[in-house]
Amino acid sequence: MKIAIVSTAFPLRGGIAHYVSLLRSHLAPRHSVSVITFKRQYPKLLFPGKSQDEKGELTGEQPNPRIVDTLNPLTWFKAGRMAAKLNPDLLIFKYWMPFFAPAFGTIARVTKKRSGCRVLFICDNVLPHERTPVDRMLTKWALKAGDSFIVQSKSVEKDLLQLFDSPRYRLVPHPVYEIFGKGIGKAEARKKLGLGEDRKVVLFFGYVRKYKGLHVLLDAVKQTLASMDLTLLVAGEFYEDERPYRGQIERLGISENVRIFSDYIPNEEVPTYFSASDAVVLPYIDATQSGIAQIAYNFNRPVITTDVGGLSEVVLDGKTGLVVRPNSSGELASALVRFFTENLAERFTAGVSEQKKLYSWDNLVNAIEELAGGSTERKVG
Repeated sequence: MKIAIVSTAFPLRGGIAHYVSLLRSHLAPRHSVSVITFKRQYPKLLFPGKSQDEKGELTGEQPNPRIVDTLNPLTWFKAGRMAAKLNPDLLIFKYWMPFFAPAFGTIARVTKKRSGCRVLFICDNVLPHERTPVDRMLTKWALKAGDSFIVQSKSVEKDLLQLFDSPRYRLVPHPVYEIFGKGIGKAEARKKLGLGEDRKVVLFFGYVRKYKGLHVLLDAVKQTLASMDLTLLVAGEFYEDERPYRGQIERLGISENVRIFSDYIPNEEVPTYFSASDAVVLPYIDATQSGIAQIAYNFNRPVITTDVGGLSEVVLDGKTGLVVRPNSSGELASALVRFFTENLAERFTAGVSEQKKLYSWDNLVNAIEELAGGSTERKVG
């Protein structure tokens, strides 16, 4: 089968680009796969990060054609024509926010009209965390060009079923991020970061926005320090003003217990942060899912998370980590204390090693092949 993918992809950076690289590598043994990506993903005015391009290298990955400009509709038609010339049997979009709906919906329709291919949307989100009045309209217009869908959590499944009657879809959990390779020894990782070998260390990883709840975690760290010493690593770029977080740390008097690495972490450095930690913390206030949990699982790290979206589907309370109510620093602090005082790391690590077998790329590839083999006559909406 010939497959074309339109998405964020290398040399652009971030979790979705990493996902597409892995998806391509797992599809390639059985299919011919081409990828088209953005030459401008976000206008600088709307992009809060420092750079949109990957700093490091991806092993075996070559830069993909950069065609799509979200601000230039002419490029959407160009990308559609380019995709159609590949004569794909299947066109895949990685969909995560309505900002891309006009471009993706146009490309899908142009490619389908010229090539007759099927269209599949892999949905990280159907509706975004931070919503505007037009989100539903834009998303429905884009996704109506799809013949089938893959959702990766029950919360996203629910949103899809609210938009469409009887869509053709499969629920497939987000696979583990293998792209960062294996971890390194904990002692070596901590030495690289200037941490004591015997310290209790937890990790908040990824870009920082309000809905990710770092401010709640900082309050929880303060409360945890009443029972035990602890170090929090914050590794990721701030997508909003960093100063309020720095001010909160100062007010709480926890500067000695929080280490901030406020830059995008290159691929080759990711193993160091996860290997240095005892557990990864996802204190999200709102979410559908998080690829960070799948990165943690890749490095066999337990996860302490809040019960939002599909996170409790991935993190099994008492088996691979701990799950608490969102927006509760007290419950999060109690979970941190429990994790260390009950010495849960070894038990949860064994649980992670077993549980992550469910999050294989083969499951995703099989679902794609199954959906691609269905009739294009069944529409949504």
